[in-house]
Amino acid sequence: MPQFLSVADQLSIRDVIALYAWTLDTGDVEGFVSCFCSDGALIWDAFEEPMRWEGTEALRHFATYFRNLPTSAGRQHHVTNILVEPCEDGARSKSYAAVALRQGDGPHLLNVMGYYEDRFRLEDGRWRLAERFIRDWSGPVLANFAGQTGERIARPMPAPLAGAIHEPRSR
Repeated sequence: MPQFLSVADQLSIRDVIALYAWTLDTGDVEGFVSCFCSDGALIWDAFEEPMRWEGTEALRHFATYFRNLPTSAGRQHHVTNILVEPCEDGARSKSYAAVALRQGDGPHLLNVMGYYEDRFRLEDGRWRLAERFIRDWSGPVLANFAGQTGERIARPMPAPLAGAIHEPRSR
């Protein structure tokens, strides 16, 4: 395992985290896909069954689905408190994630309150996401607090997200 990441590596990783949000929130599908390794995976682990998009085709489906969803216009991902450290095959990070949704003249809605757990790998000379887990701010992350069990709290998947599920094309 690397002992440290250079400042340049850390900044490059933080840039990928920011680029993910900007591309998703501006409908830049190919920019979004470029944030991930060719075999990269996005796992949304907040619902009864975690949703998974793995590989370029699935990630493109994810970004295209949200770009085409009328309620996505005006969405902003806010990512803060980013911790980056080296790991066996590259780097990993965790960060807070909140998603605000603009609704007319307001008040606006905080749509998601959660966090990311990421693994990064160098591919073609660039840091890219090898794996991103999207998690709710509940369950295990709150286990140290009084009255919390630390058990994963899964919620039903909202109906509009059903179209985000990717069915690979048969060959």
